[in-house]
Amino acid sequence: MSKHFALVIDDEPDIRELLALTLGRMNIETVVAPDVGIGKECLRKQRFDLCLTDMRLPDGDGLELVDWMQRNAAGVPVAVITAHGNVETAVQALKLGAFDFITKPLDLQNLRNIVANALKVSGQKADGPSRLLGDSPAMQELRELIDRVARSQAPIHISGESGTGKELVARLIHDSGPRSDGPFAPVNCGAIPAELMESEFFGHRKGAFTGAVHDKVGLVQSANTGTLFLDEIADLPLSMQVKLLRVIQEQTVRPVGASREESVDVRILSATHRDLSQMVKNGEFREDLFYRINVIELNVPALRDRGQDILMLASHILKRLGSSINSLDDSAKKGLGNYSFPGNVRELENILERAVTLCAGSQISAADLAIRTGVTNTLPVGSGADLGDQIEDVQRQAIVEALEKTRFNKTAAAKLLGLTFRQLRYRIKKLGIE
Repeated sequence: MSKHFALVIDDEPDIRELLALTLGRMNIETVVAPDVGIGKECLRKQRFDLCLTDMRLPDGDGLELVDWMQRNAAGVPVAVITAHGNVETAVQALKLGAFDFITKPLDLQNLRNIVANALKVSGQKADGPSRLLGDSPAMQELRELIDRVARSQAPIHISGESGTGKELVARLIHDSGPRSDGPFAPVNCGAIPAELMESEFFGHRKGAFTGAVHDKVGLVQSANTGTLFLDEIADLPLSMQVKLLRVIQEQTVRPVGASREESVDVRILSATHRDLSQMVKNGEFREDLFYRINVIELNVPALRDRGQDILMLASHILKRLGSSINSLDDSAKKGLGNYSFPGNVRELENILERAVTLCAGSQISAADLAIRTGVTNTLPVGSGADLGDQIEDVQRQAIVEALEKTRFNKTAAAKLLGLTFRQLRYRIKKLGIE
């Protein structure tokens, strides 16, 4: 096993000794410094795999050091040691680029978890989020931000309209960071009934309530050592917001009916299409939770703001659908370029899937897309789910008509629709056509 090197900056000899001893047992050789000046000197002379620094030092503070390291030792993950309950300072350190923070009195298991994750970051190649397609300036900037924040442990809030791909961004952050070997646990906060929420999030013990016939592991515990992605976090009731805040601050959960809390090691990512800051002003979302989950915010751009990415994505989606009809004629390209896509990428996928089903030629035309002026405007836009329902209805009708014309010969119906037999069979099953 190769030797790792850590720098510990703290003016208390007892803390330096405890950290050096703990790190030594993890096969990490430790260099200690009593202040900012000596710490900077060490960082200039030697390459370290991680740095632990106290917040208050005789000649400066940890925040100043974190800021300096982003310019002069950017490849070294740095975690700051803060007084218990000093949340504002810890959040500020994360915003400046700190990898994580540790509270006093030191919890050695928590320290070991942080150090282990920091070593993964230090040894990780920055491959970047390659699955996020698009060459527009907005997408290039988003990829760069994902690559930067993935290496941190800071909570990240992903904002953007419905259908833009916020969960994909969350998965890329997870896959590009030190927790990629751990679980990625997505949770749709709006899909869990309020009365079951605490049990679903934190689990329960057998006999905790009527129907609890066995122990159940909660969603938070299922993400242990990995990432918990809270989609549509704005839908959490205020009572659950309080409990979630405690999980983030204390890194512990208490299952329903349990007498003791359990430690968890999770990174929190969240997302919503709603304006959380306005919800805070309206008293619908807790301000303290907002500041804890929104340490770093990433905004996923709307499809209409991505220029030529639309045609690139269209080509990719058509190839993925696997149809022999996998190209657009000039009228279709023009139609897509002039459309506003209120449902974003999800809507583009639905439009193209429908067009492939209805297209009678070798290329998809604007008529197949049905997004021309006067056609789209006759449809109520509504939510992404409404649009999906409309498209599924059109697909269902087209397939039923093709089956009736061919006397329910699926091979002939598939040929009539320009689909493979497997594609038709998949759609029949998906749309519930008997």
